[in-house]
Amino acid sequence: MTDAPFRPFETLLDEATALGILRQATAGADDGELFLERRRSESIVLDDGRIKNASYDASEGFGLRAIRGEVAGYAHSTEISEQALRRAAQTARIAVGDGGGTLSDSPKGTNIKLYTDADPMADATFAGKIDVLKDLDAYARSLDPRVIQVSASISAGLQEVEILRPEGLRLTDIRPMARLNVSVIVQQHGRREQGSSGGGGRHGLARLLDPAFWQAEIREALRIALVNLDAVAAPAGMMDVVLGPGWPGILLHEAIGHGLEGDFNRKKTSAFAGLMGQQIAAKGVTVLDDGTIPDRRGSISVDDEGTPSARNVLIEDGVLVGYIQDRQNARLMGVAPTGNGRRESYAHIPMPRMTNTYMLAGPDKPADIVASLKDGIYAVGFGGGQVDITNGKFVFSCTEAYRVRNGVVGEAVKGATLIGDGATSLKQIRAIGNDLELDPGIGNCGKNGQWVPVGVGQPTLLIGGLTVGGSQT
Repeated sequence: MTDAPFRPFETLLDEATALGILRQATAGADDGELFLERRRSESIVLDDGRIKNASYDASEGFGLRAIRGEVAGYAHSTEISEQALRRAAQTARIAVGDGGGTLSDSPKGTNIKLYTDADPMADATFAGKIDVLKDLDAYARSLDPRVIQVSASISAGLQEVEILRPEGLRLTDIRPMARLNVSVIVQQHGRREQGSSGGGGRHGLARLLDPAFWQAEIREALRIALVNLDAVAAPAGMMDVVLGPGWPGILLHEAIGHGLEGDFNRKKTSAFAGLMGQQIAAKGVTVLDDGTIPDRRGSISVDDEGTPSARNVLIEDGVLVGYIQDRQNARLMGVAPTGNGRRESYAHIPMPRMTNTYMLAGPDKPADIVASLKDGIYAVGFGGGQVDITNGKFVFSCTEAYRVRNGVVGEAVKGATLIGDGATSLKQIRAIGNDLELDPGIGNCGKNGQWVPVGVGQPTLLIGGLTVGGSQT
């Protein structure tokens, strides 16, 4: 968006001065920008009937970057002033050296708005939010006498961004975020189990504070906890696995999505490096990274370099057709940026990051996919996981899973982990459901010490030959 006045957060820094300093820092560079940010956020946590933590944070600052070849000079400050900007320019300028670069083409401006500018924290008073949390606790305990502990959190924030480019282009974006999480612990015959649920996105808190929403989340968390009360030890060994729709797409995000980020492929450290145009997945597999979905947690109107967000196809009918790119890696690889240059804050340098990454639906009915499973696991919910980008090997823990025999869903299993590698798993997808779902708005992604909000999604999938880790043999 380029129609707002330049207003770097009511400081003494004016546009002409800022632009002049930025141009000095990037003279002879290949690229660079001035990124200004102001952020406000609050969080309230209730645990076992009491407010455990309540916080409010406010921050602002700038980051100035100058790029020459593969080298980037970056400096940031919490003080938005001419003096601080000049000091930052001297530091960033070191990367440019004697210059000789040609400034990259400017990103195209956009007036697309994917979410509201309204402050989500203003949707309710502080006391009103606490009342909701207490009502939530009471409701959970009223549903089942086995509930012994309830935890819940409400968080919201507003990030205001301005990006100034050396050629004079100026872009702004105001990004809201809201989230509600609930967790229930139940106990029966001395055994305790937990279930969690929640949701959010780039919208106000009002929809999350609606009783119809949080009561449904409490019921879902309780359902998961009760399922796990009766769960048996998970089997171990090589077997076929059905993944449920929606949040299980986190496996896709980690095991495959990171491997398709431009920096890993330019440096040839990804398992997918050098495979552009080749069949890397089963036929029918189409994977997108799409930052343009309204109100979604991972969506961005423009990325943190000023490039408009886009709907990028990464894998099409099993063929690798695209990588996730920021401006620097795209230029070095001779391709166009994809709107995926993201950073955690003004104190961080941007790099290629996912937005909302998901697989498109296929032709198969979910019930038929499960019925086709002779002996395996039906994994519905996932917790944490680890991935090695260089070879795509992953380990993910299941929070809700079931044993399937001869197409019949049987007992819940506890302690199941899925072990495999992204490149092999893509080729072993045997069925793709027609029930694409996106996650409820709870995803965060870490890379090189930076965290950004993301979204994931997928339809029901049948993957052959994954290793299931468990305690049964």
